[in-house]
Amino acid sequence: MTHVLIVADGRSPITLGWIRMVQAQNIRVSLVSTFPCAKPEGVEQMFVVPVAFAWASGRGGKSSKTDFSSDSRQMGLFKQGFAQARHVLGPLTLPFYRKTFRGIVGQVNPDVVHALRIPFEGMLASYTPRKVPLITSIWGNDLTLHAPASLSMRQFNRRCLRRSDALLADVQRDIRLAALWEFRANKPSLVVPGGGGIDLEKMRMVGNLDAKFTKGIPKDARLIVNPRGLRLYVRNDVFFQAIKPVIKIHPEAYFVCPAMVGRPEAERWVEKFGIQKHVKLLPTLTQAQLWGLFKHAEITVSISTHDGTPNTLLEAMAQGCLPIVGDLDSLREWITPGINGSMVPYDNPRLLAEAIIQALETPDFRNKAARINRTLIEERADVHKVGEQISAFYRQMA
Repeated sequence: MTHVLIVADGRSPITLGWIRMVQAQNIRVSLVSTFPCAKPEGVEQMFVVPVAFAWASGRGGKSSKTDFSSDSRQMGLFKQGFAQARHVLGPLTLPFYRKTFRGIVGQVNPDVVHALRIPFEGMLASYTPRKVPLITSIWGNDLTLHAPASLSMRQFNRRCLRRSDALLADVQRDIRLAALWEFRANKPSLVVPGGGGIDLEKMRMVGNLDAKFTKGIPKDARLIVNPRGLRLYVRNDVFFQAIKPVIKIHPEAYFVCPAMVGRPEAERWVEKFGIQKHVKLLPTLTQAQLWGLFKHAEITVSISTHDGTPNTLLEAMAQGCLPIVGDLDSLREWITPGINGSMVPYDNPRLLAEAIIQALETPDFRNKAARINRTLIEERADVHKVGEQISAFYRQMA
């Protein structure tokens, strides 16, 4: 039975979903987590190696976002400053963990080491002894946002890709970009959803959205969802600015925003644009709750400056929700404008508003797109099909 040593943020839902997915393929799993966390179920051995000041960006056994008081600008500046500091200084911590990591690999004796992203797990995994194959996953922002952020990031990014024996990516764009960062094109690669796929069977069983989340939303409201929360590369300012032109023409439109309740930045935008009666800020939802929201919404909006394949995009598409996204090369691998979704420049609220209005006024377009997207997810993102591909890839590399 193939034994894989995964190097990842052990708190992350992506990591936990990936572990469950490969375990279902009868693959043994051990874990090096770059953040302190509880040992996931079924993992044989677990180690914590807190590279790049990981201890400073979250506490406890689950992934968390640092929330600094009531001033969103202070919080945003702190996050931006911390990210910049990690980009400059984070890679410089890696040599201090070289011996520790190589000792863990020797103790576990895996068939394959797999880093679930480049910064900073893939950079740490670049110390994998040559006798053990190394697979590196490229996440959506690894090469477009993080890799060029500092001299040390550029150096360790190249080191990681030179050392990697194979690549996994969620878009073909990143396989092409990897060649520019010294990954040899003749090495194996595979493009699959980075989260390990969508469990369509579980998704179909999702019921109605909990009433506590729909309180205050008119019964005849037409729901538009922004599922991305507050991220530095998501243009929520553009999203909120686009709402008022929409509700002038379609007062029945209602915008629902998970992971934004109590966040001063979001509350300030809502007040600034005078859209309080048409926006619902929600807490962070469980995966099942988010699926339920997508099931009852007509449109999902995700406007970002960098992206690969967001899991929320695939989940919304699977539930028949029409996607409106920023015009990025990576997203064009999933969205054909006018066929199964819409794309707009990520800095233009007027064009975003026009795209939402058009989607609300063209039910035939929405229905056709929903059929196309469900088929697309079944063919390219079903968790069982993805699991079989990953299992075969691991065994090939082992």
